[in-house]
Amino acid sequence: MISPVMVTTSAFAETAALIGDPARANMLAALMNGRALTAKELAEAAGVTPQTASGHLAQLTGAGLLAMARQGRHRYHRLASPAVAHMLETIMSVAAGGAPGSGRTKSLRVGPRDAALRRARTCYNHLAGRLAVAMADRMTERGHIELSLDGGVITEHGTNFLQGLGVNLKADTAGPGRSAGGRVFCRPCLDWSERRPHIAGVLGTALCTVCLTQGWIRRIEGTRAVTVTPMGRTVLDKAFDLRDALD
Repeated sequence: MISPVMVTTSAFAETAALIGDPARANMLAALMNGRALTAKELAEAAGVTPQTASGHLAQLTGAGLLAMARQGRHRYHRLASPAVAHMLETIMSVAAGGAPGSGRTKSLRVGPRDAALRRARTCYNHLAGRLAVAMADRMTERGHIELSLDGGVITEHGTNFLQGLGVNLKADTAGPGRSAGGRVFCRPCLDWSERRPHIAGVLGTALCTVCLTQGWIRRIEGTRAVTVTPMGRTVLDKAFDLRDALD
């Protein structure tokens, strides 16, 4: 008989092996902007043939890392859940730092595109990068949110502040810190480039959504980097005092 511990260890090893393949890792990274992509688009991101991509996608879907939806003649693939995105972002953070004694430096060698990702990007369905970390810092300093290692709460002062920006905080809760759908309402997410937390969970999604819908930020095609618009610079700097983060 296989014990629950053995089953858990086996599943853990299988998941790690799936992510460890470079082609599959590129596919997963391409989906970190929260959008759904076709098999052809993911094949291009991975640098493999459509036939090879099909096999990879079947494995990732079977392991619960991806979800697939049909629309007309097309099949669209996306990350299966925010938990998968959180796992990938954490792996990126560890990989960027290297292991002690590995000879890898802890600072990233970045080109222009990487600089844009470090400045501001989406982490699945919330904001990440220097911009998002600075926003989390300001909200913490002002007593708008209280973050612990594995969770967070928004204060009454913080609720008033975010509602004033138009952030939708009407999600019903089902237990402390959780939304009705079971998602954590507010939690820290370790930023892989800044190595400090930004805001994830329902609150992080709501904050990202208002920034996009109000035109304060816009996506950069072909990457999960986002750029802050002139209007966004004015609004976000006034609200969060983000002058240094926006430069």
